Amino acid sequence: MTQNIGDALENSTSQASLAHSRKISEKIEQAIKEDATQFRVLTGDRPTGNLHIGHYFGSLQNRLRLQEAGVDTWVLVADYQVITDRDGVGPIKDRVYSLVTDYLALGIDPKRSTIFAHSQVPALNQLMLPFLSLVTDAELRRNPTVKSELEATDGRPMSGLMLTYPVHQAADILFCKANLVPVGKDQLPHLEQARVITDRFDARYGRPKGSDKRVFPRPQGLLSNAEMVLGLDGTKMSKSKGNTIELRMSADETAKLIKKAVTDSDRHISFDPVNRPEVANLLTLISLCTGQPQVEIADEIGDGGGGTLKKMLTEALNEHLAPFRARRAELEANPGYIVEVLHEGIARANAQADATLAEVRSAMNMVY
Repeated sequence: MTQNIGDALENSTSQASLAHSRKISEKIEQAIKEDATQFRVLTGDRPTGNLHIGHYFGSLQNRLRLQEAGVDTWVLVADYQVITDRDGVGPIKDRVYSLVTDYLALGIDPKRSTIFAHSQVPALNQLMLPFLSLVTDAELRRNPTVKSELEATDGRPMSGLMLTYPVHQAADILFCKANLVPVGKDQLPHLEQARVITDRFDARYGRPKGSDKRVFPRPQGLLSNAEMVLGLDGTKMSKSKGNTIELRMSADETAKLIKKAVTDSDRHISFDPVNRPEVANLLTLISLCTGQPQVEIADEIGDGGGGTLKKMLTEALNEHLAPFRARRAELEANPGYIVEVLHEGIARANAQADATLAEVRSAMNMVY
């Protein structure tokens, strides 16, 4: 093995490594401005439910920005990952189509971006076999996501798919030769795993016959600068907690949920993330919608209390999401188009995966 992945994963979460990753991200941003065509991005979501404002402000806006900058964008519907920690798939077909509808309504352009589901790309998943030969059981168990899942099982055995989740993510990234992955700091260990796999593959098997290029690029992480948005109850935003607002909800549904949002007893509104996190969170959401600084919003509300704060958030969020909701309604009226977009993306992904797998077989001397 060319390096100890356990050490790499531990280092990737250190402050020094985080600072290094931020410097790399700054250089990448500059490189995108100079020539966006040198990058291919892989990003995506699990179809475990409907997209919400946490997804929107945390990653979807950045995804759109990269597309508009001219970066070749691949958007993954990670349907196989639904069963890593679940006993069944649920209404997965409806959720996949809903996810694609959301992407299109938000502005993901199928002419410039490839939208696909990895369960429909056999060659992508076949990469799991050689990739698994490059990692050990101990290394996988030290991955932070796998480790936290194991700790949270309460004695329930962890599935093999959950254990190999980081390797599956590597296959998602590498099959399409993505060299850029938008990530939060918690996802850096997964990206490090993908880089280690590329290095080990190259060291063990080399290059395809007649080529001097590595089969896989070393993907870099583009750290998000998005502000952390909490749920309406002041805790981490999560579908399972029911503390968020889905993008597809109506204006009335949005208003009802915001009315239940947690604030505090102090009628004077101030922006104090440390001592008043719930109030600060609602001010941040307004700021994200309007572009107005949180402190200015707080000063404007003054002694208006939580009621005025929630009313302002309701108006700002509904106005901000109105174009998306209108476009989504149009798309829902034409389900055939949604299916067509997904099928075209899957066909594109299969062509790329087949080509990549052919290179892998050549490098491994397994062409018969």
